[in-house]
Amino acid sequence: MLAAAAAAAAQAQEQAPQPAPAAAAPAAPVVVGSATPGPAAEKLIITDTKVGTGKEATAGATVYMHYSGWLYRPLAKDMHGKLFDSSLPRGEPLDFVLGAGRVIKGWDQGIVGMKVGGKRTLIIPSELAYGSRPSPGSGIPPNSALIFDVELVDVK
Repeated sequence: MLAAAAAAAAQAQEQAPQPAPAAAAPAAPVVVGSATPGPAAEKLIITDTKVGTGKEATAGATVYMHYSGWLYRPLAKDMHGKLFDSSLPRGEPLDFVLGAGRVIKGWDQGIVGMKVGGKRTLIIPSELAYGSRPSPGSGIPPNSALIFDVELVDVK
């Protein structure tokens, strides 16, 4: 009888909910240069927010795209910091030859494979953006990671 009671108690203890392990403390914010508090953007991150169905952007093609660019702020709700440029108020898409080096490397790499009608968010580390030498008057501090929302309008 004692053995049966001990076995029942052991089984009840095994079935009792166990407390969840304590969560690890979040990592301390990292500062990249003087501009990007939070975890560093160390590589190009491409997120398709809408997959296009038109012609695909390939190296050597002329692409037409709308864009908005912000300072990357990983601790902000949507990771978007201060807006520094956008084609939308101008109403005209930007055009450039993809892969020709006329734009930042993050765009040359991040637009390839996109299809007309598609939208992407690109998180671009400093070394694929403007590095330590942003354009004067751009509002972009040196060594800033950037985030762009882009829409591919046409490929020729």
